[in-house]
Amino acid sequence: MKTIIDFQIIEKQSFPRAALLKLKSTTPLPEICGGQFVNVRVDGCDKAYLRRPISIHDVDYQNNTIDLLIQEKHEGTKTLCALPVGAKVNIVLPLGNGFTMPEKDDNVLLVGGGIGIAPLLYFAKTIHDNIQGKDAMNRVCTGVHFLLGGRTKDDLMLLERFRSVGDVFITTNDGSMGEKGFVTEHSLWNTMKINKIYACGPMPMMKALAKMAHEKGIWCEVSLENQMACGIGACLCCVENTKEGNLCVCKEGPVFNIERLLW
Repeated sequence: MKTIIDFQIIEKQSFPRAALLKLKSTTPLPEICGGQFVNVRVDGCDKAYLRRPISIHDVDYQNNTIDLLIQEKHEGTKTLCALPVGAKVNIVLPLGNGFTMPEKDDNVLLVGGGIGIAPLLYFAKTIHDNIQGKDAMNRVCTGVHFLLGGRTKDDLMLLERFRSVGDVFITTNDGSMGEKGFVTEHSLWNTMKINKIYACGPMPMMKALAKMAHEKGIWCEVSLENQMACGIGACLCCVENTKEGNLCVCKEGPVFNIERLLW
């Protein structure tokens, strides 16, 4: 159920061209699935008339907080990244459809490129919670692994958060951290049996992953980052041409199985 809530920024961590905001609500949070997003109102910026869609990076129901990892791209996101601790932020949540929970015996790889790492942490935590909550015979999957890529090591953020949930493998285009090359070129593809891939990042990366998944016969979901404005399928800004026709990414996605896409 969609809810409009006023949050307050209680913690902030800044990175080159990005910021991590921890926002607290005085009211209980609605149920949120990994891969869903929020629409954030941008106050104090006369060039940002519309809300900005931001992936949900983490959720803490006990403390009524959500974490948003925001990349500085245009005036709206620059304004959000510049907000100080204590600022109020109006948010609509949760929006869209999240990732599909893996099944028993799946070996899961979560692939993120650049700011596309944002929705993967919370989804991995929901998988981990299901593993912890079931006995070994009925656990939801055999393991969670991350493959995170960036142009340089400066594009890789919050690695310790990911390492607390699963194994982390890294690629950088310049070789400054992890293996040199793209995520599709990492050596793990030759050494690890993967049953399901979940990905978010630049479109070329996700299309390359989709091609690899098709070739290897691996089930795969991707989170699209089409330009979204309303978040409810009304403005048609985010339409993606799929095998089912034109679909609004904000309403029918942002997560799609690659078999639904014309890739």
